[in-house]
Amino acid sequence: MLADDVRGMLYIALKDLRAYYLKPPNISWGILFPFAFVLAFAIRSPGNLRDLVPGLLSLTLLFGTSSMEATVIVFERRTGSLERLLLAPIRLPALLAGKLLGGMAFGLTVTAVVLAVTLVLFGAAGVQWPSLLLALLLGAAAFGALGAFVSVAVREIFEAQTLANLIRFPMMFLGGVFVPVTALPPVLQVMARLLPLTYLVEALQGALAGRPFSESSPDLLALAACTALLFALATLILRRRVE
Repeated sequence: MLADDVRGMLYIALKDLRAYYLKPPNISWGILFPFAFVLAFAIRSPGNLRDLVPGLLSLTLLFGTSSMEATVIVFERRTGSLERLLLAPIRLPALLAGKLLGGMAFGLTVTAVVLAVTLVLFGAAGVQWPSLLLALLLGAAAFGALGAFVSVAVREIFEAQTLANLIRFPMMFLGGVFVPVTALPPVLQVMARLLPLTYLVEALQGALAGRPFSESSPDLLALAACTALLFALATLILRRRVE
């Protein structure tokens, strides 16, 4: 059963990558959209552009991972494709994990492109690579789980897009991308601590600054907890939808 689940997860992820993700508009949008936001902020408040890199990487990963992930399951439920997948010898959590892997792979790919550009521009000296790579992996898992949760929580594609934006855009402005969380009013600081983006930005800041792995550990654990919670909720909702 475990072998069937793992094989099914990989095939589902590859299918989704070919069918939904690896299209020129998705790739260009996933890279250019975060750049546009960060560039607008940099023009408005010029300063040390290197300080914006953690936020740029986080936004790229957030939108690259969750955008299609938030609509794929809704679309396949409408077309009947999901019902055909449910007939395969694979358990429901593994099926959802396969969907998650597709979004993670795409998000990490476009983020790797942005990371390469920023390292060329600003250099890679002092980067704490284990913390950086683990933060990106856990961030992709958390945002993929967020997209899956949105996708199973609604019935129409436009509802999924609306709900995803209602979550992502406040997260973008509260998560420390443009303004440090400590500079926010106390109530907003509490709200920021409920958002996975906050922990990814902080983990990337520490990794790019070369801080010890132990300093990033609380943020990494928080990302793992967000992933587990969102994935469990998505699995529960999907099970109720298909039963």
